[in-house]
Amino acid sequence: MGMHFQREINKLKKGILTLSAMAEESVQKAVRSLTKWDAVLAREVIEADFEINKKEVELEEDCLKILSLHQPVAIDLRFIIAVLKINNELERIGDLAVNIAERSVFLAKHKKIDIPMDFTGMTKEVQLMLKASLDALINMDAKLARHVLALDDRVDAMNREMFSQIQDAIRENLPQLESLLHLLSSSRHLERIADHATNIAEDVIYMIEGEIIRHKAEEYQSVNS
Repeated sequence: MGMHFQREINKLKKGILTLSAMAEESVQKAVRSLTKWDAVLAREVIEADFEINKKEVELEEDCLKILSLHQPVAIDLRFIIAVLKINNELERIGDLAVNIAERSVFLAKHKKIDIPMDFTGMTKEVQLMLKASLDALINMDAKLARHVLALDDRVDAMNREMFSQIQDAIRENLPQLESLLHLLSSSRHLERIADHATNIAEDVIYMIEGEIIRHKAEEYQSVNS
């Protein structure tokens, strides 16, 4: 493959990094809006989703153009396929950030609930997974991608703990049931973002090693937990 092809591949790398940064920022803002019950910040996340969707479409078109014009093979082909799949995962992460922001808009209209939920800690774990999965893609680092798979169990455990805390709060605060359910939904959305980061890591391993591990992920996580 010539220099033009390499420029197109580099453009894809920059594009997927840009989209990942946009998705990460949306998640971060969405959780800040949730912990502060800040409707203004939440609406910024909702409005930014248009740009994430636009970037996702552009990247897909770039991938299809390269496949059509250059007909890549081996590792180059697997890289483009991985970008196509990861592009979709990032767009869905953006959607989940919007879902959290929508919960924040609702909560901002109601009395704040004082229960010890570690949304910030859970978000840090999720963002660590997301960043590591993208770093693994750009650096073609299968070891780092496997590390992401191991981290998913920690986020699942945090989600279960938050579910338990909210269950206890529901028993004591029935008048605030609707707000508590919105918080529970937000925790679930964060857990789903971690799942998408795991999917990205699995796609990276396929790209580098040619091995599909999606149905082996649980076995790997249990070994490394």
